[in-house]
Amino acid sequence: MKQNQHSRRTNEQARVKLANILLFEISDPDLAFVTITGVEVSVDKSYLRAYVSCDADRYDEVSAALARAKGRIRSLLGRALGWRVTPELDFRIDTTTDEAERISRALEDVPPTLGVEKDEFGYPVERPGAESDEG
Repeated sequence: MKQNQHSRRTNEQARVKLANILLFEISDPDLAFVTITGVEVSVDKSYLRAYVSCDADRYDEVSAALARAKGRIRSLLGRALGWRVTPELDFRIDTTTDEAERISRALEDVPPTLGVEKDEFGYPVERPGAESDEG
């Protein structure tokens, strides 16, 4: 969605209100340690997509808890925002932090073959004085 100053401000306002609702007004233990990482609000403010981050092993339970609480969250959000229209909510699990962690772990575990000096064709370069298997 195209971003301008007004839509960024609207998205941020909705994100803060939604985060406060999840933190202080919804008492579902399945929604503990859940973070709102981003919010996109449609231009007419009738639709809101919220990106939620949690532990990778809790995706299913958090999705189910958000589906159960969606009506209550929408009602509280409508009152908190004070917009003419209360947006329809769509929650999505944000997996970008998990992907970044997976990539970081992969970069730390460098295979030993990457440290071997190679020629322009990608073949290992034999060092002078190194024993060879030929012979």
